[in-house]
Amino acid sequence: MCGFCGFISNEPLVPEQHDQNLMPERANIITHRGPDDVGYYTDDKVQLAFRRLSIIDLEGGHQPLPYENERYHIIFNGEIYNYLEIKEELEEKGYTFKTSCDTEVLLALYADRKEEAMQSLRGMFGFVIWDKQERTLFAARDHFGIKPFYYMETEEGIFFASEKKSMLVGEESHPVLKKALQQYLTYQFVPEPDTMAENIKRLEPGHYLIKKENEPLHIEAYWRPSFSPVQQTLDDAKTKIRNVLRDSVKIHMRSDVPVGAFLSSGIDSTSIVALAKEFHPSIQTFTVGFEREGYSEIDIAKDSAEKLGVDNIHTVITPEAFVQELPRIIWHMDDPVADPAAVPLYFVAKKASEHVKVVLSGEGADELFGGYNIYREPLALNWFNKIPTPGKNIMKKLAEKMPEDMKGRSYILRGCTPIEDRYIGNAYMFDEAEKQFVLKTHQDSINFTDITRPLYDRSKSYDSVEKMQFVDIHTWMRGDILVKADRMTMAHSLELRVPFLDKEVFEVAKTIPSSLKTAEKTTKYALREAMRGIVPDSILYRKKLGFPVPIRVWLKNELYEWATQLIRESNTEEYINKSYVLKLLDDHKNGKRDNSRKIWTVLVFMIWHQIYIEKALFIETKKLDPVKN
Repeated sequence: MCGFCGFISNEPLVPEQHDQNLMPERANIITHRGPDDVGYYTDDKVQLAFRRLSIIDLEGGHQPLPYENERYHIIFNGEIYNYLEIKEELEEKGYTFKTSCDTEVLLALYADRKEEAMQSLRGMFGFVIWDKQERTLFAARDHFGIKPFYYMETEEGIFFASEKKSMLVGEESHPVLKKALQQYLTYQFVPEPDTMAENIKRLEPGHYLIKKENEPLHIEAYWRPSFSPVQQTLDDAKTKIRNVLRDSVKIHMRSDVPVGAFLSSGIDSTSIVALAKEFHPSIQTFTVGFEREGYSEIDIAKDSAEKLGVDNIHTVITPEAFVQELPRIIWHMDDPVADPAAVPLYFVAKKASEHVKVVLSGEGADELFGGYNIYREPLALNWFNKIPTPGKNIMKKLAEKMPEDMKGRSYILRGCTPIEDRYIGNAYMFDEAEKQFVLKTHQDSINFTDITRPLYDRSKSYDSVEKMQFVDIHTWMRGDILVKADRMTMAHSLELRVPFLDKEVFEVAKTIPSSLKTAEKTTKYALREAMRGIVPDSILYRKKLGFPVPIRVWLKNELYEWATQLIRESNTEEYINKSYVLKLLDDHKNGKRDNSRKIWTVLVFMIWHQIYIEKALFIETKKLDPVKN
């Protein structure tokens, strides 16, 4: 596991540029991604820098790694879980290897198949390969977006990095992309491929890019997720799910360092722990909670750990620690992500890093197997399908005139609104009407459907549940779930692995029909039944809390003064109508309406602005190791 950054120049690089470049500083700022080693490569066209976190103690892990008489050089962040199988196949074709690491196998595979190599990979990754002979740079990101990849095109050339902050080194300022801010206020994250910076993009999951000398940048998809349900019995589905998950957990546990696991109150993490224990009986588990009642998973997780026969280590977060660490958390994110669950994830990762270097976690199960409660909404609204469109239009207009807090209003509005217009993913902060009050830079030409419309166009043949899963995989999962998972663990030099987000697991999940996902008045029905007898019965159908955070309560009490001061002192008047946000906060404190998530979305942007735009908050980083190439 590691972090990297680099540059490919449009013009030949002269020796003076080699000595005066910012690559060491760019690498230094992401030392947390790889505190164990640092390496550089420079020629007349490219500059590559690499930070390494040693997970598997194999010979030849130092990067940038050369291959084939130094024709190729690679910087690689991630894990190729099937590298041993690929290596055996390549050796049969005559390829030889000087190291025992998956990095050289990946490089040899590319040498053999070029971009077709992507079809053989099973893992999480972001990597860059420089072909000195063909003068071609090839880069790719894994299927689901578990590992990050940023790039920036300039007049000088193309920068690329594992974290955006590497590309901000040496930059006096980077203008806020107003379109991104407007979408952020709806989604609570900036949807890909945009970032909050005008000139920095993210390579989308399942895509690769090619930059050939004197040719424009080329980006192409090598894999796209799709659902193709197959009618099958529950027993058949259970068998396939159990087999593929067990195989995925086993292969995700390849490591020469201690492996632990996050453990919450739900079926996802408990399933991973139960299966991992089969291969590593002494696996340690880690849980987090808050002092306030109703906002802690510790007791449930401890009970599950006891029933599974594994150790559980937990940590409790105070409001004071929460506020103190928040700027650092947002700094690690690169862009604002207003999911409060990032905070407990940061603290549980910190605790886990004191004991292990690798943790398993349950991200992806909800999106793949139909786990969110909102996925049951189509069943609840099914009877609206019997009403003719003119009738639904009349009902919708009447509902719009009802008081916002009137019982039944939301139900009617949802039932009379097509799913394409009402569902944008798990987070829906501000609608377009309210954003006009919040955002001074609001543009009518920008709409939240700009993000979802292409996804619904590609999923027309799906049923409503599959459409919602498809939207979440392309928005919520890659923009929120996996961003905070990667950043909060890497903040503590901890590698996180997600066995549910495995290519082979998805091949099974995509065939499960909706009738086996939201059946029996629950979610993830087939997955839950597949885990029967593997996880404790007390967890099988328990509704998970999912890193609950008492933001709603704290903004009324412990954090009210802090939030008020932050809003008033923030230098974001160019974008935010602060008087409107203060009114949201006061209405929340006075119990008129729960505005906590909306307020939190604005507060996170304001802190991000202090760090990255105003540069008013200094975040101390780890120091560069004195390791030379």
